[in-house]
Amino acid sequence: MQDNTISLYNMLSHFFEGRDPVQKVKAGTVLFHERDRVEYIYLIQKGSAAIGRVHLKGKEFILKILNERELIVEYQMFKPLSSYHFSAKALTDCEVVPIKREQFEEFVTNDPNAMSALVSWLSTSYLKAQMKCQDLIMNGKKGGLYSILIRLCNSYGVPTKDGILIDLPLTHQELANLTYGTREVIQRSLKELRDNGIISYDQQKFTVKKLSYLRHEVDCQNCAHEICGLN
Repeated sequence: MQDNTISLYNMLSHFFEGRDPVQKVKAGTVLFHERDRVEYIYLIQKGSAAIGRVHLKGKEFILKILNERELIVEYQMFKPLSSYHFSAKALTDCEVVPIKREQFEEFVTNDPNAMSALVSWLSTSYLKAQMKCQDLIMNGKKGGLYSILIRLCNSYGVPTKDGILIDLPLTHQELANLTYGTREVIQRSLKELRDNGIISYDQQKFTVKKLSYLRHEVDCQNCAHEICGLN
């Protein structure tokens, strides 16, 4: 996880510790829906949450996946009567600390160090979003899948003797939601990668055996992990 996220998270956690109770959230629970009026930002202490939206036709898109020691701030800050731009759903059982939007904005406004950390965090988030758009536009659905696998390795990768284990359970449908592709297209691409010995899949967890192949196919720019992540 990038230093600016840790810095901002630690500041908020320290300042609001004990003020707001920790909420335990079951997997599949929706924290908020798109267009809901903003009430809280959230600090994730444990677990993983997906940020995304559902298209009018019912197709789900996952914009990013956040895990412990990260923040959920999905609205236009310092604007009266803001609404959430995306929805947030717990992928696993989570523990989160809700902080009232007004208290969060007051804190970062009055603390120069917190404001500096917030600006740095927003800058990194902007670059991540730009890089994701580039990958999906320039590389198509298959390249988009390869890009997501690389990002998963950076965010959740654990080195093993067989390759890099992505230590996050993901179904083929969830992977399709991350690329805004169909499950059928993703399954064909994954089968091709498995047949060629690039990846393996066991108990809903992927292992990337040849990361260099994926990087070559998408003309990887070898960005720092803080930029090339799924968060």
